[in-house]
Amino acid sequence: MDKKTILGIVVVAALFLGFAYFNTKQQEKYQQEKYQQEMAAYQAYQDSVAAATRPVVPVADSTAVAASSAVVPEAEANAADAVRRQQVAALGEYLAGARDAEAEEFTVENDVMIVTFSTRGGRITGVTLKDYTKYAPRGKRDQLIELMDPASARFDLSFYVKNGLNNVKVNTMDYVFRAQPEQVEGDARRVVMRLPVAADAWLEYEYLIYNKQVPERDYLVDFNVRLVNMAPQMANQASIGIDWSNNSYQNEKGFQNENMYTTISYRFPGESSIEDLGMSEKSKSKSISTSVNWVAFKQQFFSSAFIAPQNVTNANLAFDTAAPGSELLKSFSAQMTVPYTVQTEGYDFAFYFGPNKYAILKKVAAADGEELHMERLIPLGWGIFGWVNRWCVIPVFDFLRNYIASFGIIILILVILVKLVISPLTYKSYVSMAKMRLIKPQVDELNKKYPKKEDAMKKQQATMELYKKAGINPMGGCIPMLIQMPILIAMFRFFPASIELREQPFLWADDLSSYDSIVNLPFSIPFYGDHVSLFALLMAVSLFGYSYFNYQQTASSQPQMAGMKFMMVYMMPIMMLLWFNSYSSGLCYYYLLSNLFTIGQTLLIRRMVDDDKIHAVMQANAAKRSKGKKSKFQQRYEELLRQQEAQQRTKRK
Repeated sequence: MDKKTILGIVVVAALFLGFAYFNTKQQEKYQQEKYQQEMAAYQAYQDSVAAATRPVVPVADSTAVAASSAVVPEAEANAADAVRRQQVAALGEYLAGARDAEAEEFTVENDVMIVTFSTRGGRITGVTLKDYTKYAPRGKRDQLIELMDPASARFDLSFYVKNGLNNVKVNTMDYVFRAQPEQVEGDARRVVMRLPVAADAWLEYEYLIYNKQVPERDYLVDFNVRLVNMAPQMANQASIGIDWSNNSYQNEKGFQNENMYTTISYRFPGESSIEDLGMSEKSKSKSISTSVNWVAFKQQFFSSAFIAPQNVTNANLAFDTAAPGSELLKSFSAQMTVPYTVQTEGYDFAFYFGPNKYAILKKVAAADGEELHMERLIPLGWGIFGWVNRWCVIPVFDFLRNYIASFGIIILILVILVKLVISPLTYKSYVSMAKMRLIKPQVDELNKKYPKKEDAMKKQQATMELYKKAGINPMGGCIPMLIQMPILIAMFRFFPASIELREQPFLWADDLSSYDSIVNLPFSIPFYGDHVSLFALLMAVSLFGYSYFNYQQTASSQPQMAGMKFMMVYMMPIMMLLWFNSYSSGLCYYYLLSNLFTIGQTLLIRRMVDDDKIHAVMQANAAKRSKGKKSKFQQRYEELLRQQEAQQRTKRK
């Protein structure tokens, strides 16, 4: 290509761009002049309406009055026509008509929920759960759970369509869809709403609500978006925006406790774990630049989730915490995008509106059978704590529920089962402490034999040799506690997150999922609260009793325990009382029973075990080991101690 050809192309391109620019300016000037004319006509209409509504004053010429009143309908018609022409010019005939249409609301229900729809935006504005009620004092639980505030519920799709030389942004919340008659197809109720964009092109929302008597299916609402003949109407764009938001109500007894479990959760495709925004008493936000499989507005026991099996490409998530006493909990918002090409004909989405119940969420899956791992919405703990809950606690709990109606009795049986499982370890722990108690005189002799600090290595070596001959494991008393820790922590996560305990009374507690209150204080105590939980108080007293009893058992054989008396016996129960006063009464009840059973178990073992027999066994073990050869490990350990002692002597010199 020579220089002349290139110059010619540049000149032609410049002329073309100049003409396009000039034509655009002329078009804008024309539209501006037209808009000014229409606004002038509209202003004349407003003036005439204002004149018509002024108080009537006596006039002599009745003909003038009749003439002036005739101007009002004409001005009104001209102004309405002007506004209509302006909207048609800006949006197109069909979108302009949808913008001015009157919105309607209607409901569709199945056995578990009532879903409210609005033709304004073609969206869901409310969900009522039939099997769950909002907390109310004194047993007046007659208000069903509402998962969103209709006034704030928003679901908006945004995209661009062509209108002459201009592109028009469409936000579906600004338009009224045309609802088709509800259809019943087998187990599903089908709701279809359409937003016409052109004569033969429209945006279609299809909702499917099932009634299969299968909870994991019946709490789902299929949401299929169809772009019917929309490709010629769509402007050039790479994505369609989704704006989903609503306000959640406070449904539980304690605002602070419920708020602690209320957040926005989401899952990355292919992951078995989920992420969330965490807890905040104010506001929190996060931008995600990678694909997301689903987003959930999660409360303590209920969730509203938007499921996108084809994945959204990015998301901006945020929440604001409401003020206590406002009846609201949090304002959720999720701004997302889904990819779009001219070949895109629609999207298959879904909503989950229901309880955070493990047995239900575990079975919620995508249409192609892909696991969504929505059971992770229930905070059962990470690592071994989550495993204990998923594979031990929940199966046993669900099994017992099939035969026992009282959850207080179920928790009692759960404590007994746990104590039976770890009873061999508890027995070994007691025997180990008994051996430590019996060998204490010999340990005291070693302390007298090696009183100097520089002889610490010799004393330690001699003590270990004494333990070995007596068959004592110094860690034997700690092993049962280490084994119990995963169970105790698993229970700490299980009870506040277990919806099965919700609305379940026991003794003086009206809801085992929340705190019990026997006295409501007229003031709030820092770190404690404004009420007295009897289960928490009894749990703290039982912990004090267990700690004191355990200290008496170990202090005599382990002198180093004396320095931990305040922390173990006094400080720990006080901290637990402050911490658990606003926690689940079911959890406090479990810990209360656990402490009482541990004390009883230890007393029973103490009556069964004969110290004289233990001492005889220790002497026999010592005699047997004194004749045997030292193990390689013991030889290496003793050699290490000798080296450390030699190094210390060298430093002292």
